[in-house]
Amino acid sequence: MSALGSVEPLNVAVVTPREAAAREYLLSAGRPLTRQQLRDLVNNTHKLHAEFAEIPMNFIDPKELDIPNHGTKNRYKTILPNPHSRVILKSKSYNDLLSSYINANYVRGYLGDEKAFIATQGPMVNTVNDFWQMAWQEEAPVIVMITKLKEKNEKCVLYWPEKRGIYGRVEVLVNSIRECEHYTTRSLTLKCGNQTRVLQHYWYTSWPDHKTPDSTMPLLQLMADVEADRRTAATVGPVIVHCSAGIGRTGCFIATTIGCRQLQLEGVVDVLSITCQLRADRGGMIQTGEQYEFVHHALILYERRPEPGSVLT
Repeated sequence: MSALGSVEPLNVAVVTPREAAAREYLLSAGRPLTRQQLRDLVNNTHKLHAEFAEIPMNFIDPKELDIPNHGTKNRYKTILPNPHSRVILKSKSYNDLLSSYINANYVRGYLGDEKAFIATQGPMVNTVNDFWQMAWQEEAPVIVMITKLKEKNEKCVLYWPEKRGIYGRVEVLVNSIRECEHYTTRSLTLKCGNQTRVLQHYWYTSWPDHKTPDSTMPLLQLMADVEADRRTAATVGPVIVHCSAGIGRTGCFIATTIGCRQLQLEGVVDVLSITCQLRADRGGMIQTGEQYEFVHHALILYERRPEPGSVLT
């Protein structure tokens, strides 16, 4: 199940009883955990992995996307944007469906907050302009990139300039670069027409593909920085998160962000329900049992942080 492309999407052209059951599960499943229950569950990895295996993937059949040649804009042929929540690029031509297509979904946040995130694949050579159009159109304050450019194969193209670049109608300028141990932050200015906006780009490089990092602390620090930027940004659009396919590491980052918020405000966390909500918005979010386990470990570390509010206050 962990290898990209090895999971066949469910055929949902006709809603079968199995498909109806999967949808019902994604809408209703949940297991709120107290801090102690969270710690106990992490010590029972068999139970954790069994719970993860029950969650429907909710991949879609390519036939559900009525867009000619959309395959040219997908990095992986089985990882497609679920139609109801996909981001649609504003196109000059209503007839040109392909120019409005991007492999990206709006993803709800804490308490079902609409369009809190956009989960998307790593840009390809022929989708870089689309990516920047989306960042501009959606008024994104932050981009979080959780992949190297190459891991055996190409995972993402270098889609930002060294200093200045023009991508379709959007000009991107690099204002400053800050190097941390696990990620690099770039302050970018985006220009389109006579408007300009500032956007923060985080490139987190120490997360191995299909695996999980040795420590959850860098992820929590990244989340804290992203959240601080989001709150002080002039724009209020979704935070764009991508890895290579836009489901595994992307899903972990978003799930952990939501889970930390829930722990902070409610004193309990429901990772099962969070994962179901993510998969209802974009199929396959959080790809492996190991990643599911990692999210739980990150939440335990967040809960044990030295003083309240040191991360994600």
